Order: sequence, then structure tokens, then C-alpha cells
Amino acid sequence: MTKRRILALDGGGIKGTFSASFLAQLEKKLQHPIAHYFDLIVGTSTGGIIALGLGLGLSAADLLSFYVTAGPEIFCRRSRIPLWTRLGMGKYDPDRLRHHLTQSFGDRLFGESRSRLVIPSVDLDTGEVRLFKTAHAPRLMTDLCRSAIDVALATAAAPSYFPPHRLPTGVPLVDGGICAGNPTGLAVCEAVGVLGWERESLRVLSIGTTRSPLDIGRGGLLDWHRRVWIHKLVDLMIACQSSYSLGTASILVGEANLFRIDPVAPSGRFKLDSHKHIDSLIGLGDTFARQEIPRLSSVFFEEPAMPFEPCIAASDRVAGG
Repeated sequence: MTKRRILALDGGGIKGTFSASFLAQLEKKLQHPIAHYFDLIVGTSTGGIIALGLGLGLSAADLLSFYVTAGPEIFCRRSRIPLWTRLGMGKYDPDRLRHHLTQSFGDRLFGESRSRLVIPSVDLDTGEVRLFKTAHAPRLMTDLCRSAIDVALATAAAPSYFPPHRLPTGVPLVDGGICAGNPTGLAVCEAVGVLGWERESLRVLSIGTTRSPLDIGRGGLLDWHRRVWIHKLVDLMIACQSSYSLGTASILVGEANLFRIDPVAPSGRFKLDSHKHIDSLIGLGDTFARQEIPRLSSVFFEEPAMPFEPCIAASDRVAGG
């Protein structure tokens, strides 16, 4: 039975610096780019950007440089504007994100990925999940000629932080984190349900962007009726979605075959739009990589995965109309 390896990358804004640093440190120990060791890469929001970069041939070190260079410019506020206005236009200018993505991805197409990819977003008009997928199954031809930048902007369009991203067809898309901030369960379902891989063959490396203990307030359930719960609710939803995603994956592949990397940080230490602690996130990624290499090497990094051969290449789809 051929072992199949999956990389799942959480959303988390600038905290994706941790994920990129962790992968960059692993990559230093290997003879090939980190992407070459995985049969499927699934990423949401900032994790989607990393997944896209890896699929298009960027090294983890390249992606870490992206966060260091672009992070402070991307997360620079337009101005202090009311929440109800931010919900429509976003706190941050998406053109800055587009600019830096263009510098990294150029005019590459999503279908040019050298790895199997799944990148989630949400259709704002219908409320349905929109999954961008490479041509790793015969019916998956829709997204081959999609701009990689369009996919990145769509999965990263977090409500109140960035405005919805409209595809050239006019479809408004927002952050995939709404449905799959932790995409581990989604990744395993894709492997089993779409790719038809045997559950027993799957090994999953799931990387978070740091987490903090959930704080529901001193009064616990008594605080439900206070205004503070408006702010706590988002944290609760993120924690619940991640727990459900990991639980789903664990049931399908077995707890021993799921490797989760997600360091606990003090509450408020790292924020998804604060670039003040990038150096600390880099250091944390380095520390955890050094700790985890002995445990992960024999499972994921003994030899590269088989090369990905899409059912149809993006160039063939363009030529064929």
C-alpha cells in the first residue's frame, strides 16, 4: 500500500509567518523542496497563500521572506474607520496584497501548480463553499486557467479586514476561513472521497498558526447576555471549527496518523493583523521545527512523493479553448 502524505495549512493572517518559518526550517534539512514530500496540499487564507506558493515552485524560505517583507505593508491601516464601514470595504487595502502577490506569483495560473491543491473560499451571494482545485480528478477542470492571484485574494478576503474579492466573472468571494479555517478535515475528505486513496495509507501534517486558550469570561455562561460575547463569539466559532475539523480527520485516518503542530501562545500575544511580533513568530517556527523533526522525518520525509500529473495541463486547456 502506497503511503500518501497530506499537508494542511490553517488560516491566521500574519500569523502564517509561523507556518512559513516552520516549513522553511524543515526544508533546510531536506534534499528537495518541502512540497515534493506531499501528495496533496490544502490551505486556507494565509495557509492558502503558502499552499499556492509551494505548488508554484516557491521554496518555504521564499514564502517566509514574503511575510517578512510584505506583512508590514499589507497590514497597514487605511485609517481609523467605523466597524460598520469596515465590514463593507475592509480595514486594509487589498491592492497592497495584490501587489506583493504579483511580485511572488507573477501571472502564473492556478493550473500550473506542481502539487495537488485545494483552496477554500466562500461565495458571498449564495453562501456556498467555493473550492479551488487542481486537475487531480477528471472532472476538475474549472479552475485550471484561473489566475493564482485571484485564488489567493479570494481565500484571504477576511470580512472586515479585506473587502470581498470579485472574480472576473463577477462572483464575490470571501475568506475560506469562514468554513475551513483549519482545513485538515477538508483535506482528508478530498483524499478519501475525491482521490479515492485508502484511509489507512494517509499521513497528515496539520499546521496551525498558534492558538490561545479560549477565554469566555469570568462568569462563564452567565456572560452570554453581555455585549462582550459579541467579541468572544468569533473566537469560540474558530475553536469549534478547528476541533471539528481535527476530529473528522482523526476518525478517518486514525489519531496516530494525524500530526498537529499548533503552539499555544498567551492570549493576545499574536494577532492576525499585527506585524509587531513577526520576529517572534519566526523564532517560534524555528524552535518547533527543531523539536518536531525527529518525530516527523520517518513519517513524511524519507523520500519524495510521486510527481503530480494533472488530468489536463493548464496550457492544454488554453490551447483547446
